Amino acid sequence: MTLTSLVVCADAKAVQVLSRVLREMGIRAEHCSDPHEAADRLKTDRFDAVIVDCENEITAKELISLAKSNPANKGTLIVVIADAGNHIREVFSQGANFVLYKPVSMDRASNSLRAARSLMPNERRKKPRVPLYGPVSIAYGASENVPASLLDMSEEGVAIRSERALAPSCKVYFEFKLPDQTSSVRLSGEVVWTDFTGRVGLQFARVPQAYRQLMDGWLRESLFRQHEAVAVPPEFRAEKETPSGETTDAGLKVAGNRRVQSRVPCRLGAEIYALGSKVPHRCNLIDISPGGCYIESVSPLPAGTVVDIIVRTEELKIRLKGKIRSAHAGYGMGTEFLLGGPDDKANVKRLIAIQSGETQSVTRQTETTS
Repeated sequence: MTLTSLVVCADAKAVQVLSRVLREMGIRAEHCSDPHEAADRLKTDRFDAVIVDCENEITAKELISLAKSNPANKGTLIVVIADAGNHIREVFSQGANFVLYKPVSMDRASNSLRAARSLMPNERRKKPRVPLYGPVSIAYGASENVPASLLDMSEEGVAIRSERALAPSCKVYFEFKLPDQTSSVRLSGEVVWTDFTGRVGLQFARVPQAYRQLMDGWLRESLFRQHEAVAVPPEFRAEKETPSGETTDAGLKVAGNRRVQSRVPCRLGAEIYALGSKVPHRCNLIDISPGGCYIESVSPLPAGTVVDIIVRTEELKIRLKGKIRSAHAGYGMGTEFLLGGPDDKANVKRLIAIQSGETQSVTRQTETTS
């Protein structure tokens, strides 16, 4: 399903600019010029992003609080349109995440909203996704055999990273191989979201029965391994030795990887600093275990680099040290935690517990709707 946004603004010119930028980003925009109408929508409807004009700051803060009071919008990204006369700290204290300063020009709106887009979920997922790394060949329009990289897969679609920009609702043909499979999967799909890093969400079109059985079998096996990882407490998980270059669960060959622990899928925003550097690499953690994590990054740091990792969730802000053990251009980097003591271990366990709870919740919802 595509992402949706609510724009609460009475400035017709600003609304026109914002709607165009959101549409180009693959985000459906709905508009309310009347704050009372917007309040009614926020009480009942779910939005991935809410953009509020602070022309009347008191009303704007009331709308932000109202959005956050609706459990369905607990994780909604709140963007405010402000100028020098607004009390931005007070607005942020109400729950705003991002500010777009007036005047709302095309360039300013595009830069700000694309930066904010990185904080939004990729899509509303009804089905759990499994990390899946490897090459995929895509074709669309007059372009053929365009190289791209797989990121994850569900029953309904895949996420890839493309070297070229794809337009929203673009029809795409793609081909890839699942781990341990010799035959290729050839499918068609439609672009349902994109972001400024080159990531693209593709929703499957009609899937032939043979491919459906192949993919469903792989997904069931992968999800079973993930559920086992959730069920077993970290302190009882034994480390396993694998030969150098053996294929991991995600299907990516990692030379020299001798630490394979049960991992919990996640999507946690993080800042990564190479030792001695003050320049942050803003990335996402896409799985985590007691001993390490996989960090999604287009330009991973070299293997052997010692890093500081800062992870933020609604409940926590955690700082850990790690060491890059494997780097995969276009994908990311496998990172081993360098835990300094009981506090670090406790923080990692808390992160895993939070993500385990989310995984179990998604699984229960999937079973309910199946």
